[in-house]
Amino acid sequence: MIPNPIHKVLSTLFSHEVRHLLMGGQACVFYGAAEFSRDCDIVIEADEENLARLAAAIRALDGQCIAVPPFDREYLERGHAVHFRCQHPDARNIRLDVMAKLRGVDSFLELWQRRLTLQDVDGTLYEVLGIEDLVKAKKTQRDKDWPMIRRLVDAHYDEFRDNLNWERARFWLRESRTPAVLIRLAASCPDVVADVLPQRPLLCEALAASESALERELHDEQARERAADEAYWRPLKKELQAIRATTRRKLE
Repeated sequence: MIPNPIHKVLSTLFSHEVRHLLMGGQACVFYGAAEFSRDCDIVIEADEENLARLAAAIRALDGQCIAVPPFDREYLERGHAVHFRCQHPDARNIRLDVMAKLRGVDSFLELWQRRLTLQDVDGTLYEVLGIEDLVKAKKTQRDKDWPMIRRLVDAHYDEFRDNLNWERARFWLRESRTPAVLIRLAASCPDVVADVLPQRPLLCEALAASESALERELHDEQARERAADEAYWRPLKKELQAIRATTRRKLE
């Protein structure tokens, strides 16, 4: 069972038929890569009907939009996150962050096809971002996300390593951040390495069984992703600054 306040938020989204996928720390909890998170992060289908259902769910949670931007489809479609604070007694102070577009990740409809669906004992369905998409979404400029990516992939590898197939091996070779795992896979799955190598050249170091070289390449790979994320968010942050300035002027 997940903590009751989080369950209240997710069950309310479920009962209002909000088409959404859980991501962020709560999704990592479901995949066994995190122990606790106080917030809920979701990606939604940003059509008018679904946004109306989301608005109804937020009212049921006594949620208030906090910070900027306001709850508006145009901001969601441009890649902004809209933030809410829930004040319902069963979900007090839980923060709900809503997005409709993620950097480096497919459209919502494609994500929906790859989702993980889990059911609670009370019948609540939890629709969770698929693990491969969750890993991609975690490639941000935040320090805390990179250890989480490593734990996510390592946990998946530990669970399924004795039931190896082509797709799992491709996922681990594309996303693992553990040199020992990459070296082990390179030795046991050379045909999969050959398939993934054009996308991830650092696997050459896995084939050479060089842990130190892999560590350097993984560090450089992380730096490139963080820089790409910073560049993606730069214009969005400027837009948020403009919205804040306009809001302050209206209040003066």
